[in-house]
Formats: sequence, structure tokens, C-alpha cells
Amino acid sequence: MGSYESGRATRDRNSAPEDGAIDGGWEAQLRLGQDVRFVLAAVGGGAIRVAQEIARRHIRHLETVAINCDPKVQSFEDFDRRVYLGPDSGAEIDTGGSPIVGGVLARAAEPALDRIFQGATFVIIVGSLGGGAGSGALPHLLRVASRHAEYVSAFVIRPFRCEGERRALADRAIGQLHFVETFVEKREQGSASLRTLDNESLIASHGQQAFNQVSVHWADLVQAHIESSFIFPAEALIEAAQLNRAAYTAPMNRIPESELGVLRPIDPPAPLPHPELEPLLPSAYGAVGSEVELTFEVVSRAPPPNLP
Repeated sequence: MGSYESGRATRDRNSAPEDGAIDGGWEAQLRLGQDVRFVLAAVGGGAIRVAQEIARRHIRHLETVAINCDPKVQSFEDFDRRVYLGPDSGAEIDTGGSPIVGGVLARAAEPALDRIFQGATFVIIVGSLGGGAGSGALPHLLRVASRHAEYVSAFVIRPFRCEGERRALADRAIGQLHFVETFVEKREQGSASLRTLDNESLIASHGQQAFNQVSVHWADLVQAHIESSFIFPAEALIEAAQLNRAAYTAPMNRIPESELGVLRPIDPPAPLPHPELEPLLPSAYGAVGSEVELTFEVVSRAPPPNLP
């Protein structure tokens, strides 16, 4: 059993610059979407509809991946990458709604999943439960993503109550996620989160909705999480680093000769600490209600060098 992976574009993802590659303050030159990668992966039909809505909005820096046991996933051109959990021939595989079959297919496709998540900084996974692909493959996605990424946020979509057996299957699948060791370890370290998106809750809060509106609602929620918890803080940190770097390299102010008769530099203010810097690290990763918020800081690993 193999896997088929297709993509709209392939890009080299560079790791952080080596020590000394940039003359101090290299975090100011980190490239979002390259050195710092944001990956949204969806598995299962319902989750793919949510992620497709997000992909069509072209969120800056965000890579999108669709994963399913249906070969039709290869035709979803809104995504940067599409992974078919099936034979290399592209022949259609019927999971029969069995998560066991979906899990076997995902396990066979782990080399493709490793390539997707390798070098990722922030991974957001959306899984629709109750069927073979989402319920069976999601644990494998979480394990691989947690092995590679710095931070993992998982959203699981729970079917409507009227779907009966699918909803019961989803509940069992959610319970199994608590046994995915790499993901559990990250949650204990504060580097991962899990949130359930219950379709049934929309009836109480929004009344009856068209089926496509359910996907739009969850897409709005996931997009807000991606931007407020990951993209906005990363942009702010790098922008601050760039301004700080510019302050170090700006020429000293000078007093005009017409005012003093002697051209001499003004003593610059005492320099700020300028340690050797490491990549983005969180200072806090705490849950507020059901939302997750991130705060970033730069952590030094060496004493400040002597500045001129």
C-alpha cells in the first residue's frame, strides 16, 4: 500500500540560519512561510470542506494540505498539497466507514506525511470524525505532526446528533486521541491544544443552517485562531526585531558645525543587550476558556557580546 501526493507548488523550506550566518539579530531576517512555516492540514471530507473555505481566502504565509482516502482529493486545486491515502496507482479504496481501514492507509502513507510536516513550526490539523478517513487517519497525523512541529493545534469536528452511529464513532475516536503519545506529551508541555467543534452546538446557537454554512462557520473560527495565535504574534515579533536591528545599525546623530563649530558625534544611548538569539519560542501558551493564545519572546543562550 502506498500513497499519492500532488501539489500546486513545491517550495524549499529552509531551516533557521546557522550560527554566525547573519551578523547578529538573525531573527530579524526570518522569513515567514519559509524559515517559520504555518501548515493547515485537513483530513476527512467535512474537514476538507472547512479547510477549502480557508484556502480560498489566501491567508498570508499559510500552507494548506488536504488528506483523504478518496482519490478525488487530488483534484482540489485550492490546496497547496493533496495526499491520497491509497495505492500509488490511484485506484479508489472504499474504507466502508471503517477507521481501522483509514488507520492502515494512513500508516502506509507516513513517509508522505513526514515530508509535509518536516520543518514546520506551527501545524493546525482539522479532522472530521465519524468516517473511515478522519477517525482512522487523524491519530497518525497528530503523531507525525507532533514529532516534527514546534506547536500543534487540533480541531475535531463532531457530527450532528441525528447522525447517530457516526456521532458515536466520533466520540470513540476523540477518546483515542488521548493515547497518541507524542501529541499528549506536547499538550503536557503546553505546546499543543485540542478543541472539539460540535455541529450540534450550532443548532442551539445559530438555529438551522444550510450545510455549506456550517463549514463557513468553522472556517471563520479556525482562521481566527490561526491568525491571532500564530501569524499575528510571529509578524509582530519579527517586525520588532527588525526595528531593533535597525536601531543598532543606524548612523550616530551629529550636531551641525554651524551650531558648535566642531563636528563631533553625539554620544549614543547605552546599547540594548544584544545576545545570540534562538528561533521563536513561547513565553506562555495557556488556554483561555476554549481558545488558545500564544505570547512570544526571544530567549538568549549566550551572554551579550561587546558592542562598539
